[in-house]
Amino acid sequence: MTWTVRKKILLANGTVLLLLALVLGWALVNLQNLGSASTAILSENYRSIIAAENMINGLERMDSAVLLHLQNREQGLRQFQRNQNQVSRWLARAQDNITIEGEKEVLARIDSTFDRYTVQFDSLLQRPDIYGDRPYETALLPAFRDVRSAAGDLRDLNQRTMVEASDRAEAVATWAIWSVGGIGVGAVVLGLVVSLVLAGRIVQPIRKVQAATQKIAAGDYDVEVQTDATDELGKLATQFNEMAAELRSYRDLNIETIMAEQRKSKAILQSIDDGLLVVDGDYDVINMNPTAEWALGVRRDEVEGRHVLDALRNERLFQQIRETIESGETSAPSEPSDTLTVEREGDTRHFQFVVNPVRDTDDEMLAAILLLRDVTKLKELNRLKSEFVATASHELKTPLTSIGMSVRLLSDRHGDDLEERDRELLEAAIEDVERLRALVDDLLDLSKIESGRMEMDREAAPVSLLCEKAAEALRGEVKKNDATLDLDLSEDLPDVHVDPNKVTWVLNNLLSNALRYSEPGDQVRVSGEAVGGSVHVSVEDEGAGIPYEYQSKIFDKFVQVDSDHVPGGTGLGLAISQEIIHAHGGRIWVDSTPGEGSTFTFTLPVASMDPVVE
Repeated sequence: MTWTVRKKILLANGTVLLLLALVLGWALVNLQNLGSASTAILSENYRSIIAAENMINGLERMDSAVLLHLQNREQGLRQFQRNQNQVSRWLARAQDNITIEGEKEVLARIDSTFDRYTVQFDSLLQRPDIYGDRPYETALLPAFRDVRSAAGDLRDLNQRTMVEASDRAEAVATWAIWSVGGIGVGAVVLGLVVSLVLAGRIVQPIRKVQAATQKIAAGDYDVEVQTDATDELGKLATQFNEMAAELRSYRDLNIETIMAEQRKSKAILQSIDDGLLVVDGDYDVINMNPTAEWALGVRRDEVEGRHVLDALRNERLFQQIRETIESGETSAPSEPSDTLTVEREGDTRHFQFVVNPVRDTDDEMLAAILLLRDVTKLKELNRLKSEFVATASHELKTPLTSIGMSVRLLSDRHGDDLEERDRELLEAAIEDVERLRALVDDLLDLSKIESGRMEMDREAAPVSLLCEKAAEALRGEVKKNDATLDLDLSEDLPDVHVDPNKVTWVLNNLLSNALRYSEPGDQVRVSGEAVGGSVHVSVEDEGAGIPYEYQSKIFDKFVQVDSDHVPGGTGLGLAISQEIIHAHGGRIWVDSTPGEGSTFTFTLPVASMDPVVE
């Protein structure tokens, strides 16, 4: 008879299963005894423990209700009565489940102390002054402690009884363990002997196939499994040899094509103008192109296969890569203007950077790619644009001043002699000149900040004083809009290290915007909070809010929220405010829900911290 693998496995498994059946029968007998002991533990005392726990929880909520009653009479009374009913229900259940000695006396003590506690609370309701100035500490707290202690005694009594029953069950379990263990060890030894003998006959050809598979995995396709077995494993070895022959043929046919594709991919990577650094999940460098080599100051052959910090030497870039590898999401600086500046061999270049994850078809993370985009030309264009805006604004300031003076002089001298239509045109010209002057002034301020030419006269200043100065300047506008301006500032806010005039300008701009978009009767609120080494100042309004499509670009230049009933400004106020706050080392952002108002928040460094280097 031919012994196939199936028959060999059935013989081994049949022997083991027979032994397991014997062990299982003996184990069931012992488990039945153990189950009886365990049931006694649960059925006799568990319900009493649950009742005690629920009474304790209800009593603690009643105690909280007493404290609440001293502040909110109606709400505290409702909470006390609701939990009083709960304690009464669980007390009744415990009285229906008296099973051990001493439990009846403890329940009687709970009943009497609980009645005394509720009577004292009822007395307090009828006569609030019956217990003096401190009714809670004088009468209610001692009564609460008495009834809670009694409930705890009920729980402890039942727990001790369960421990005693558990000891009895443990003795049964010990005997079951030793008896089942002895029989089980004997069965295991016998089954192990049978299994080892048959396993040796089955595993030998499998090991040959395994060794050949390892060689193929290493790239050696010139392998062949030698076996004289005629069972299923013998057929497996024959089919394995056929597969190895097919792989050899495939390798010979496709190796040149694969090498060509690799060379093509490498050429594409090397020709990309942006810098690329590829890092695997273990933070080891896989590849990089020449632009990345220049930007990071390393050679690919020096860092390939090594940790990414050997190539970067930049903690900020490493943190971005680590965020991407750990989260599997794209990581970039929070500020678009945050760039990597490289100065080498007399050449200065600026790079924007972002880290993107690389995933396979199963959405598994394979690697992370650091993309370094050269924005040197854009930086230069932005600088030239700022210089042009500054020059044009400066050149426009003088003629606008002259035009404004001339138009106002004409209005003062001959305004009364003009017809109504001509007078309206003259007033419109005056308003347009003032609007142009405000725009030119804003452009000049923005240019100074962007170029670093605006002087910052910093000193320690109270946040409340800055807010009061800004609010005082807008008292007329508050009255005109029939709004309410509330300064909700804590007295213990630390002083901030700022230029008071610049920060007051920011507050004035935020408050003016809040009032502009508020309806009559709305409230504008200014608040402050110390967080770490900064103070967070918030301006909150109840206006129309900011549409979601504007919130990501509200601090850009010349961006204004469309509104039919609110006159527009220059669109530079928030951009200037952002630059001023950034110059102080802080941040500014907005939280807004359309139709529910907006909250603008910015941070300032506290005066006790190291001042920002100017």
